[in-house]
Amino acid sequence: MAAIARQIALSVLAASNDSNVTLDHLLTRAFEQKPQLIQRDRALVTQLVYGVLRWRSRLDWVIQHLSRTPFHKIDPLVLNIVRLGLYQILFLSRVPVSAAVNDSVELAKRRAPSWVVGFVNAILRSAAQRKNEIPLPDYNDDPVAAIAIQESHPAWMVKRWVKRMGVEDAKRLCKANNEIPPVTVRANTLKVSRERLGESLSAHVNKISQTRFAPEGLTLRGLRQSIREMPAFQKGWFQVQDEAAQLISYLLEPKPGEMILDACAGLGGKTGHIAQLMKDGGKITAVDYQSRKLSELKAFMTRLDISSVTTLRHDLAASIPEKLAETFDRILLDAPCSGLGVIRRNPDIKWKKQAEDLARLQSKQQRLLAGLARLVKKGGLLVYCVCSFEPEEGEKVLEDFLKSRSDFAINDLSAGPDEICGPFVDRSGIFRTLPHEHDMDGFFAVRLRKVAP
Repeated sequence: MAAIARQIALSVLAASNDSNVTLDHLLTRAFEQKPQLIQRDRALVTQLVYGVLRWRSRLDWVIQHLSRTPFHKIDPLVLNIVRLGLYQILFLSRVPVSAAVNDSVELAKRRAPSWVVGFVNAILRSAAQRKNEIPLPDYNDDPVAAIAIQESHPAWMVKRWVKRMGVEDAKRLCKANNEIPPVTVRANTLKVSRERLGESLSAHVNKISQTRFAPEGLTLRGLRQSIREMPAFQKGWFQVQDEAAQLISYLLEPKPGEMILDACAGLGGKTGHIAQLMKDGGKITAVDYQSRKLSELKAFMTRLDISSVTTLRHDLAASIPEKLAETFDRILLDAPCSGLGVIRRNPDIKWKKQAEDLARLQSKQQRLLAGLARLVKKGGLLVYCVCSFEPEEGEKVLEDFLKSRSDFAINDLSAGPDEICGPFVDRSGIFRTLPHEHDMDGFFAVRLRKVAP
């Protein structure tokens, strides 16, 4: 079935080029279409897709050195076939070179003319023979180019990180982005303790450990079956959620009985956690403009046995419902962003985002923050966060907002969730996590209180 796994991986890679849907969703959809695929082959599909996307720059560097055809003239489908075979040759020592080459050739035979089949065969066989001879850019000559190729990130991204944090930290960040992160879950303490959840998962996972800072979190390594097939998942005992994302709900610090707005709820990871912290008491309004996401959110809340959440389909970036003015005790704005802080979980982001996207996203973030400020009660809290550490999406948005809204101020965390979030909050009140420093996704967040003007 390994050959079928490679076919599926190729299809997912092709779909990811032209889709805004997450890799996780693309893989789930692919596996639903092949229910007979066993767990081992599902794991191979996932490994191939994520591996090719993590190491695309390095793979393309090798292809350019071996191909007589100019790189820009290689058909995208053929390029992905070569990338798949090359990734196996360079990074998967357990896969025989012959299997990587032969299956790639078979993929080409099904989809391309005979001369293309020869091209694929020649490139991969040459790579197997010469993989240790191909020079990589030297750090002393051009550190940006060296990091971009050796650690497989776009040059524009590396350049801005080198300028902001220096060569070594930029290199460390890129390395962290290429590491395979553990699956992190949050115990649904409305139903089960973290300890009992860990016991229930032990039969399905090779290694389980408690998260260092998030009180309900567990990290899972070596899954023996898919998450959705685990009995504990079906019982609603946990949600998949990175540790940094879990900490954001503690910044919001919701209380039972309050009115809460989750302004860009998505699939409801933070929505469920907010309800959990409120003991499912109060009212949470989860807003998103995509019906599909809200449908999935409702299903998640049902699985978790949460009743305090209602949904609202609305594009808050386009308009703010004035009838909701000064309605909410607390608002969470997990704003649409570049996602550069979650590259380790979504490596396709590296190749989909461009530097100019940051200005466009910043404008949207500013509109959302300004509009939602009108919906906060006097004395209420507004948490702004993005899964990015780029200044345009964090510090700049905050600076512009505070200049225009004298009735808001950064909230002192010393009387709140300081014990949990304190290690990540600087003297100015800004919350930050970084993959290469904290082994978590990268987030920027700030808690703002509405005070008397």
